[in-house]
Amino acid sequence: MIAYLAQAVGAPTPTLVLDAGPLPRQEDELRTVLTTVRCWLEDHGHGHVLKFALVKPSPHPLFDLDYRFVQGLPGGTDRFDFRGSCGHSILSSVLAADNLGWLPRLSPGNRIRVQVLNNGDHVVCEVDEARRNSGNFTVHFLQGDGIPLGELLLTGQARQMLMTADGMQEASLVATGNPYVFVDAASLGMATQQELFTAGETLYDRLLRIRTAASAVLGWPPESVFPKIAAVGAYTPGRLSVRAISVPSWHPTLALTGATCLAAAAAIPGTVPARLLQQAGITADDITIDTPASTTHVAAYLSGGDGEASLQWVSVKGKHAHLNGPAPINELSSYLYRKDRTWQPLTV
Repeated sequence: MIAYLAQAVGAPTPTLVLDAGPLPRQEDELRTVLTTVRCWLEDHGHGHVLKFALVKPSPHPLFDLDYRFVQGLPGGTDRFDFRGSCGHSILSSVLAADNLGWLPRLSPGNRIRVQVLNNGDHVVCEVDEARRNSGNFTVHFLQGDGIPLGELLLTGQARQMLMTADGMQEASLVATGNPYVFVDAASLGMATQQELFTAGETLYDRLLRIRTAASAVLGWPPESVFPKIAAVGAYTPGRLSVRAISVPSWHPTLALTGATCLAAAAAIPGTVPARLLQQAGITADDITIDTPASTTHVAAYLSGGDGEASLQWVSVKGKHAHLNGPAPINELSSYLYRKDRTWQPLTV
């Protein structure tokens, strides 16, 4: 099966983009297919690839692409999480779809509208710069007619006290793009940005325990990668510092969905990110986020006044992605070539 490996800068691993059209939709059947895919990846030196994007042209008149994300889990080639989404993988999917001729050729100003089947998100990838197999994008996460800020709180509270093995921990549990747990890095003993960015297994394990406690409060399975978790600090005026966990280690930057969720959380009065935003002297419509590997700029756009504000959309700027090349997975050839196919995949 010809698929595409693509990489968004800042993502922990490349994404394998697959044509969703001929593949089964049911999780049990899809798990079997993706297990075969992971075995192929391991046999060909790509066993580190744990992100899978299933994409096809959308039949919906408001969208260009239908997108479904699957996260591969450590511990076996048959282990997957079908919840949640991945913004970096959406960018990889846009480049693959462009290469397959599913989209008008990418050029500055073009907007590719993506329907996320996992969670119903609507994402618009605006092209800032386009090259043959790469591009720079601004990614907009839309909220339809707007969603009241309070509805983004997973427990209905701006701050939640979590019982962990290390004691009580204050956190904010928010869902936009993906569900996240945000904690104040200073409350974890991180006095400076350097301490946060260079912390090792001790902090990593503590964040995992906090995330497990949040999963228990939400009634979610502890083996899932959701909710995700990030430690946030306000060490430098005008900026936030963030360290996040991915699968199966530290995230080198911050997920696109994480930046989106952080901006939304920062707009909600009383949350941990809102308090840190105030300490940094910035507002939710212009946030600079420093991570160990890069800097991200994100903005939340609201409507309504105090007490009635709704989130309209969140924009993440300056994201780059590139294609690594096609992946001919012969074991799945029966899923690829159909008599009714009207396009032919490009080959190198």
